[in-house]
Amino acid sequence: MDKAQAPVFRPYTFGVDRARVRTEGGHTYVVADAPLGDYPPRMTDHLVRWASTKPDQTLFAQRDPALGGQWRHITFAQALDSARRIGQALLDRGLSAERPLVILSENSLSHALLALGAMYAGIAFCPVSPAYSLVSKDYDKLRHVLNTLTPGLVFAADWQRFQAPIEALVDAGIEVILDNANDAASTRGHAITPLAALLATEPTPAVDAAMAATGPDTIVKFLFTSGSTKLPKAVINTQRMICANQQQLAQSMKSTFETPPVLVDWLPWNHTAGGNHDFFMCVAHGGSFYIDEGKPTPALIGETLRNLREIAPTWYFNVPVGYEALARAMDTDDLLRRKFFSRLRSTMYAGAALSQPVQDALYAHADREYGERIPMTAGLGMTESAPFALFVTNPHSLAGHVGLPSAGMELKLVKMGDKEEIRYKGPNITPGYWRNTEATAESFDEEGFFCTGDAVLWIDENDKHLGLKFDGRIAEDFKLATGTFVSVGPLRGKIIGAGAPYVQDAVITGLNLNEIGALMVATPALRQLAGLPESASMEDVAASAPVKAWLQDLVTRLSEQATGSATRVARALLLTDAPSMDKGEITDKGSLNQRAVLKHRAALVEALHAGTAPHIATPQKKGSSA
Repeated sequence: MDKAQAPVFRPYTFGVDRARVRTEGGHTYVVADAPLGDYPPRMTDHLVRWASTKPDQTLFAQRDPALGGQWRHITFAQALDSARRIGQALLDRGLSAERPLVILSENSLSHALLALGAMYAGIAFCPVSPAYSLVSKDYDKLRHVLNTLTPGLVFAADWQRFQAPIEALVDAGIEVILDNANDAASTRGHAITPLAALLATEPTPAVDAAMAATGPDTIVKFLFTSGSTKLPKAVINTQRMICANQQQLAQSMKSTFETPPVLVDWLPWNHTAGGNHDFFMCVAHGGSFYIDEGKPTPALIGETLRNLREIAPTWYFNVPVGYEALARAMDTDDLLRRKFFSRLRSTMYAGAALSQPVQDALYAHADREYGERIPMTAGLGMTESAPFALFVTNPHSLAGHVGLPSAGMELKLVKMGDKEEIRYKGPNITPGYWRNTEATAESFDEEGFFCTGDAVLWIDENDKHLGLKFDGRIAEDFKLATGTFVSVGPLRGKIIGAGAPYVQDAVITGLNLNEIGALMVATPALRQLAGLPESASMEDVAASAPVKAWLQDLVTRLSEQATGSATRVARALLLTDAPSMDKGEITDKGSLNQRAVLKHRAALVEALHAGTAPHIATPQKKGSSA
């Protein structure tokens, strides 16, 4: 492409674009060629500062039915006042890390104020996945969470939705806080208190003294891992982790913070991406967080689109299926396109690979509206890294690129068979898992690096400053019966890319078998290909002639592109029942859990490879028919 045709990107400064690399003892060590700047000892210092310097600016906002669906705003000054009042009420109840506050319900203004209040008073809290209460039928994960934490106080948005799990698992002696306690009556004798009572508590010097006593090692919260193969672990999140991580964001994503960030965001706060990266981005950098009650599902995407027509974000984060829905809506929605890109500096995705056609569609919409593209960025991190760890170094990154370590972090690349595992050390890394010394000890190596289980490769061996690319999860990889090693991550990426826009994700099968198979998760667009209404079942979609022909063609193309048995998809089918969060097949951030799907669908995998499952597609030679 000549210079005249080169795409124009909206100007963006990537703060970390150089690395120092050394090899020692057979391992590779990588650090950013930039020191980590100063950061405060506690996140509440930011809250106090912004409440003093811009008290009337919105910190959090949410649509309120009582206001006719208009936004209800909480300013920085209101947030600090509420945090002091709630913090005092929590101190009065004797809460601590040993008896923390547990939040069962979704993102909300009440959830935000409780989190800030607990943090102000130096009392640990834990936002729990609502699915553990509302989707699960046996409450196994919720039971494990409560047994691990031994909460001193439990919050739920409303009694009607959360009564059953509370009555089933929360000890009768534990007080329950509700947004609206008027109609609540516990059959087990729980003391039920409205949140308004906590907000009416008069703060005393004790709560300010408690805040002043907090420091870098103070536990802010517990975040549970997704529990893909075992029960979830409670990741300790300290003030140092969260404060350092926000400074790392600021140094890596420089242009994002040239103005106070504005977010329109749905990611759940029980997960590190939404609850740390995004939530504290606005607290630390004086931004405004608009709580999006939509989600990237057919039933709720309309609410997200409504919000984005009204509030223009300066930075946007979503999972790939969310971006796909957004790009499709922009095909016919001029207002959405114009508003969304109006002041956007960059976007970011996580949870799964973003297909190139979706990324190209977003670029095309921005080009059409403003004559320039918005940088689409990515990185790598995890709950144990708070979560920001690596970030891309330029706007020309491709799917799978994760970049360089953020300032203050050191990476260690360790050979694990045919792969290299990436390990982390830095101020944003957890000290371990709450009440689980065995798991903590197993997670750190002899040099104190956290073992992530993620594999990486250099984007360009001759230019290390371009950074690294994701090479899958080491635990997901497997060998065929022939002894051939299958690298799952890159193969998933190829399938998603080749299957766009109809493949959302894929589970790779073939452990100890002769050839590779794939269970494919379809996007909503596949119903359109089938010519069927949205109400049609996936069984009908999979059985339709257009879809069977498309899947046949996809598997044939993938087979023709293969370089050997380790990359050749020999058989595939579409999942006709959606992956289940209740079974752990979907993580809290919306990504597909390969190992859990394989465990719960072992019979389907066996039928796929035996050739007895319905609607199987296998490669066809050119000129032959299925």
